Amino acid sequence: MKLYIKNMVCSRCIMMVKSELEKLGLHTIAVELGEVELKEEISDNQKEMLLQNLQVLGFDLIDDKKTKTVERIKNLIIELVHHRNNELKTNLSDYLAENLNQDYNLLSNLFSEIENTTIEKYFISQKIEKVKELLIYNELSLSEIADILNYSNVAHLSNQFKKITGCTPTSFKQSKDKKRIQIEDL
Repeated sequence: MKLYIKNMVCSRCIMMVKSELEKLGLHTIAVELGEVELKEEISDNQKEMLLQNLQVLGFDLIDDKKTKTVERIKNLIIELVHHRNNELKTNLSDYLAENLNQDYNLLSNLFSEIENTTIEKYFISQKIEKVKELLIYNELSLSEIADILNYSNVAHLSNQFKKITGCTPTSFKQSKDKKRIQIEDL
């Protein structure tokens, strides 16, 4: 049985969800971002208990097909930007269409309808948050960050960063008030 879970964005989320499933005596085959495969069917009572436990942790079960698809799009983008860095060898539309086995125009329209933003804007927001994270760590140059996140050059990264945040990467790095947005809030 498959369950779809909203707001799973990192490996710690996977561990937390896995823990909640184990507490209820449920056996997993796989737990990935936004998706859980169980060995057995679960009762309505177990599902309700799981839902309550997950909501306390900031997660939610997803039942409708449209929301599941949008969550899968978000999870693919989060995985790509935050965990796979430079693995996008094709354009984003082809990557999503291939991984979801659906037409990109359909995916794009659905995402915009549900999220009130475009896939591209969501992707850029994720990339900018990753840039902020890497700037705060202060281990890489702006040129290295641009390369890791597939920007054509530093100027492109800087222009996009300023457009989204209102400040340059350098001024952000020097600022004492380095505000980041949680991934699930983008």
